[in-house]
Amino acid sequence: MNEEAQANDDGLQEAEPCTGGGFVRNDADKHAGARFSLVRAFACAGCGLAFAFRTQRNMKIHAAVAAVAVALGAAAGLDGASWAAVILCIALVFAAECLNTALESVVDLVSPEYSELARRAKDCAAGAVLVCALAALAVAAAVFLPHLCAWVAG
Repeated sequence: MNEEAQANDDGLQEAEPCTGGGFVRNDADKHAGARFSLVRAFACAGCGLAFAFRTQRNMKIHAAVAAVAVALGAAAGLDGASWAAVILCIALVFAAECLNTALESVVDLVSPEYSELARRAKDCAAGAVLVCALAALAVAAAVFLPHLCAWVAG
């Protein structure tokens, strides 16, 4: 592989097109006064999302649950406020999972051997995702239970 290749969680090599052969903005770019384009910034963000979806089991679970929520919302004919709540919850959980993935990557980089502090950092980040997912579940109950009760009552 070329110099743009980097190891993923399984130790396999993969090309990351948004890295430009290294970091998002390297020292040479900074010293040359090179600007980091908005298009490149969005491409890097897209690469981060793709990496999280490709490598994180929980991100795939969140995506499946989000798809179910969207399908249920369409079937229930949600109003605008309910759609806003559902969409914000989906975004919050996805963002929390991306931050968790980023923190785990940094912890693994700086602490390749087992460390109790590293474990705590990873556990707290995972806990933040859990809090977001539980809040999303509470919102789902508030949004969907009235529709479910009306459907059952017939």
